[in-house]
Amino acid sequence: MSTRSRIGIQLSDESILSAYHHSDGYPEWLGRILRTHYNSKELAAELIDGGDMSSCWTDRRWDDSGDGSYGPQYYSQRGENFPPCLDASLEEYLSDGEEFAYLYTLEGEWVCYNMHQFDDSKAPERVEIPALALAV
Repeated sequence: MSTRSRIGIQLSDESILSAYHHSDGYPEWLGRILRTHYNSKELAAELIDGGDMSSCWTDRRWDDSGDGSYGPQYYSQRGENFPPCLDASLEEYLSDGEEFAYLYTLEGEWVCYNMHQFDDSKAPERVEIPALALAV
């Protein structure tokens, strides 16, 4: 099931650079993948620098030329131009309209917000990312 998310990194001026993530955005998968494989400021920034993506952790490639290694599948790899987005504040970032929003904070941790996209009566809510790493 596709669950649309945004993955962001908080910059020193508290603005947020982010990219869209299309697949499996639940904390039980995407949150754990981010904590397991993108667990530093450098790795988080490198992931987001590639722009919008289908998935941040897959062995599939658009042209089926994959070598079995895991990593992001960016839309730019199929010729589309979707660079990262810059939001001036956390409030602006959380208004981007996806189901979940992930943020690599200035404190060096991933946090997740359930955006309650289908329930306008609820504000974004910080939710727990399960602690255990995924095997892949």
